[in-house]
Formats: sequence, C-alpha cells, structure tokens
Amino acid sequence: ATRTRRRRRALGFASGRASNARGRRFGRANARRRRDDEKDALSIRGTDSMAMTAMTAMTRVERGARTTTAKKTTKTTRRATTTRANAGSNTKNARFALLFDCDGVIVETEELHRLAYNGAFDAFDLKIDGERVEWVVKYYDVLQNTVGGGKPKMRWHFNEDKKAWPTSTMFAEAPSSDADRDALIDALQDKKTEIYKKIVEEVAVARPGVLALMDEAIADPSIAVGICSAATKAGFEKVVNSVVGVERLSKLDVLMAGDDVTRKKPDPLIYNLARDKVGLPASKCLVVEDSIVGLRAAVGADMACLITPCGSNIGADFMGEGASKVVNDLGAVKLAMLFPEGAETPAFDGL
Repeated sequence: ATRTRRRRRALGFASGRASNARGRRFGRANARRRRDDEKDALSIRGTDSMAMTAMTAMTRVERGARTTTAKKTTKTTRRATTTRANAGSNTKNARFALLFDCDGVIVETEELHRLAYNGAFDAFDLKIDGERVEWVVKYYDVLQNTVGGGKPKMRWHFNEDKKAWPTSTMFAEAPSSDADRDALIDALQDKKTEIYKKIVEEVAVARPGVLALMDEAIADPSIAVGICSAATKAGFEKVVNSVVGVERLSKLDVLMAGDDVTRKKPDPLIYNLARDKVGLPASKCLVVEDSIVGLRAAVGADMACLITPCGSNIGADFMGEGASKVVNDLGAVKLAMLFPEGAETPAFDGL
C-alpha cells in the first residue's frame, strides 16, 4: 500500500480518485443512480467552467487586459449559478433545443483518437504476454461503437476483451490492485490527451454544414443551443476552441464534456442534464449524433435524434436503433426544416 501511494504521489495523481468505469462495471442500485443524477445536476447548475472560460477568453480578445477588480468579478461569476443562458447567449423563451455531439459530428476525429491512444500505449511500452498493445482500425471501429469515453474504453479492453492487464514503464508486472490500475489508466489518458491535442491543432477541421447550422440556431432566440460530448474535457476543449471558436462558444446555452457526468454515453445522463439546464421537456430537444453509442444516449433521454454518420459508423442500423432521420452531412439541413413555425416537436419531413 505504501509503495502504491508513493508511485501515485511521484506521478502527481491524487489519492482516492473514484473510478466511474468501475462503478459501471459492478452496477449501481437504483437509489444510488438517483443520488448521482441529483449530484450531477447540482454540479452542472453550479458551474459551467468551459463556457465561462470561452467567454473570458473572448473578452480578453475584445477588451484587452482586465483590471484587478474585473478579475475578481470574473472569479466570482465562475462560482455563480448558470441555470440561465450564458451571458453571450441570444436565447429568450426557447421553444426548442438543438444539442450537438462533438467528436464525429463537429469534427471527424475517429482516426485522430485512435492514433493518440496508440501513441500513449507506445509511450508507456504497454505489452500483454510480451505483445505490444495496439488498437488497429478494424478493432477501434467496434470499440468506439461499444463503449463511450476514453478511460472506459481502456478498462473494457483490458477487463472484457483481453481479460488481462499490461506491463508498462509504470509497472514491471501487470497491476492487480484497483489503485494501481486506476493510476495506469489515468496516466495513459493524460498522455493520450496530450498527443490528441497536438494532432487536433495540426489537422482538425469542421465537417460540412455543421457550423452553418449551429450559427443559424445561435442567431434564433427561440432555439437553445449546446454541445454535449463524451470526450475528456481537455481534449474536448482543444477541439471546440480550435474548430468551433471562442466567439461561438460564448453564445451557447449548454457546454458539457464527459468529465461533467458520472455516467458517459450510451447512458442518457448528459442529455437529461442538458434538458434540465435549458428548461425544456425532452420532446422539445433534438440531438445531432454520429454513432450508435450517442444515438442510444439520445433515445434513452427520450429525445429525437438526427444522425450524420462518418467513418466506421456509415452503414450502421441507425433507424433500427431509433434514429429520427439519417443524413450524410449537414450541408443541406436548414434550421427551418427541423423547427418549422408552429411545430410542437422537431420535424424531419423536409430532409
């Protein structure tokens, strides 16, 4: 136990970090799930750090350096509740909400993530039974449509698929305790995020039509707009800051990453919290997703879901899983098609 604490202290990991995936693996009682939902709802209502970061960055660009007093005000604002729309939002008396996934919808990132995972595995010299750990394209196609979130993917790979944990530069022998396994997963995720952020800066671009549709929705005061991603916050922020841009982010009503919830997609929690934040029933919310995992989260939240597939997701049975409509890209999709005047629910007849 002492050696474990020393390893984790030396690597900069806080002791006692809970493992969300471990809780999912062994299951939660219904009462526990309700308590988690309540806790997450309070957390999201209490702080929306990414949205506030975007607004703060935009203000620096437009107004220059802040005074000491203004900085103190900003810190206070970050602690304030954010149940209303963000300061830059145009939304008033919303009749609908349009909620975008990030990876695969805004940016085609599937291959970027795979390369970053393999880079992290190489950096830690991961091996199982002497063989190098690597996620090839065909395997990752299945994995990313099975498990949401980076850490859960790695745990699933070792626990369910390989049924063995790897040796590494951290552990000469495969870790057997939960604490050591958590430490390894945390280190791998940090390295993967570091590599991924560098790749995003170099090659990431928005998919056709997505930013135009987002801009239409932002400009319409009757439509609340948000981004809800299963990705780790650091990688998510890099994508949205680089591709969506600070100005757009400051105008969103909801901005959430996988770190903001205790259960990741396909669990519907992130969309349930987004619904609560915009103050609309599920029937008034439309989710834009690209994968089966994301679709299941939307369907689980009783929301309509528009699918725009890419990469390995093309050809999946989205309609059989409950999708409202599938379009190859969003270039021809206009806001009025989705939310016609006088409509009670999102519409898809014109697509």
